[in-house]
Amino acid sequence: MSTSTAVTDERVKDVSVTSDALTVSLLDGRVISVPLFWFPRLAKASALHLSIWETCGGGYGIYWPAIDEHLSVEGLLRGAPSPELAKTN
Repeated sequence: MSTSTAVTDERVKDVSVTSDALTVSLLDGRVISVPLFWFPRLAKASALHLSIWETCGGGYGIYWPAIDEHLSVEGLLRGAPSPELAKTN
């Protein structure tokens, strides 16, 4: 019996932000979408600031320089909201 293993590449390909969701496309074709309110700094940022992002951590993270926010693909895949969310509730 043979088994195959899926090749995954969890590096960030693209990011989009709407008023409700953060959506991250990965190089392996997966798409992660999470509620924007999970990340208070992103939720409060302007559309211009949200549009200016870059990869970090070898492509496994996202950085918005204007608001000094970093997110990891690992955290998004785990469904982990920002620790700041607990402080705002």
